[in-house]
Amino acid sequence: MISFESDYNNGCTPEILRRLADTNDDRTSGYGSDPYCQSAIRRIREAVQMTDADVFFLTGGTQTNATVIDSLLIGCEAVITVETGHIAVHESGAVEAFGHKVITLPAVDSKLTAATLDRFMDTFTADETAPHMVQPGMVYVSMPTELGMVYTRSELTSLYEACRRHQLRLYIDGARLGYGLMSDACDYDLPFLARHCDVFYIGGTKVGAMFGEAVVFTGISAPKYFFTTVKRHGALLAKGRMLGIQFDTLFTDGLYLRLSRHAIAMAARLKEVFARHAIPMACLSPTNQQFVILSPSQYDALIAQVAFEIWERHADGTLTCRFVTSWATTDADIDHLDRCLAAL
Repeated sequence: MISFESDYNNGCTPEILRRLADTNDDRTSGYGSDPYCQSAIRRIREAVQMTDADVFFLTGGTQTNATVIDSLLIGCEAVITVETGHIAVHESGAVEAFGHKVITLPAVDSKLTAATLDRFMDTFTADETAPHMVQPGMVYVSMPTELGMVYTRSELTSLYEACRRHQLRLYIDGARLGYGLMSDACDYDLPFLARHCDVFYIGGTKVGAMFGEAVVFTGISAPKYFFTTVKRHGALLAKGRMLGIQFDTLFTDGLYLRLSRHAIAMAARLKEVFARHAIPMACLSPTNQQFVILSPSQYDALIAQVAFEIWERHADGTLTCRFVTSWATTDADIDHLDRCLAAL
């Protein structure tokens, strides 16, 4: 069945698969001390244009978020995000499991604005009972957001400045970072993003890798015991070279951004198909996640032929459904969906 269910349903890009096969008989040291990880670190530093950036490789997004947040907060501190933030909704309490509250604020277009953060922090610090409360210690946002929206240059700059005013660390979840950067709505590049946050991660799992995320500390140095914290979270891969090889490949000859650009092109075709068949959009996402509104009958007919997800059920019976393109989406996939919609 053709699938638009997610961007991690395929294995990995052929370039990575070949590289893993070609190096299979190599014997290297573990835990990221191998030459492939070191090469990948150099390539990522070049990509962000920071020769002193601290780079670490982990295997999955939830463990990456939980590990980074735990490493930057002390026991009485919390992380701020929007109500739709991934760590607040879809990570099974992973952050809370290590003793850190997730404070949620209202979103504007699924984004956290500097104005919203300022209002919250000003109110918090003015409260005489603040010492009795969990203390805000950092901010978490994702780029792109849960609804596929992109922070603009101005929005990211303002948010980072607000974080600095309130002495909060800014952490950007980049599970789909490549797709955000290649969107027409994005008016900056990877080095700009790196200079406007304290730490972020480059998602591999959803952008062509078999698995893996690269944590990059840019605005601050990595905490003293970050490596140990990774181990404590069960996130340290003994065969670390499996991560190094993948990111070394993704950051060779611009592969990471080429894969991302392809997904955006496929998403543009997807939007054209929905428009041609008068399927209303739930929001105007400029990235690889597209959200449409289907009637129950449309859903029942389509789900039998194409895989996708229900995002939200509405009181009138209609459903907001998510369709996701990826590095592996083909024109044939889009054509199949086009024919299915024509038959509704």
